[in-house]
Amino acid sequence: MSQTETTSKQTASMLVDFGPIGVWIVVYNLARAMTGDQAIYIGTGAYMIAAVIGLVYAIRVEKRFPPMLIFTTVIVLGMGTIGIVLQDPIFLYLKPTIINLFYSFLILVSVALGHNVWKVFFGSVFNLPEEAWTMLAVRWAIWFQFLALLNEFMWRHITDSVVPESARWFAEIDISESFWANAKLGVMVLSMVFAALQMPLLLKYQQNGDEDEQEVA
Repeated sequence: MSQTETTSKQTASMLVDFGPIGVWIVVYNLARAMTGDQAIYIGTGAYMIAAVIGLVYAIRVEKRFPPMLIFTTVIVLGMGTIGIVLQDPIFLYLKPTIINLFYSFLILVSVALGHNVWKVFFGSVFNLPEEAWTMLAVRWAIWFQFLALLNEFMWRHITDSVVPESARWFAEIDISESFWANAKLGVMVLSMVFAALQMPLLLKYQQNGDEDEQEVA
């Protein structure tokens, strides 16, 4: 496969994985300027459509079956539908928390059972010893817990929506719904930085794995 084809496939995969977030941010902000409080429902609807299109593209065109993307799409459709039908944004605020906690739970349980799901997902990309897979999986599990906590902190302090005072953790902190909505872009960037910070671990053990194979040969 040529470098151009490889780059094109990587770009397409990134659009599938992160495109719906871009759609959400653009549509939400446009709707916010025109419709006000209905923006979160309009943005969610657009996000749901983009997520389904991305998943179908991944399966039909890229010929890959991404488990995490599938689960994320199911949660987006489920919580999004409930929130839109009931006209209750709380369900939409909770969605990132549920997704991230599920990822963390899935990783930790799989490690405890000796079937590291992170190795299942990325074993075709990296050749790592079990110790490295465990460290990598636990790091991501903790990261997903952090993202869940961050989302809880943000939505509980939204002051221009229907969030009750009893949900707040700190009375002096005020966050707008628009800030929470656009923070998804920041969370995506932070996750990409976190992934980049794992490269020293991956390269260290990948190199050792390659050397071991050479020694055996």
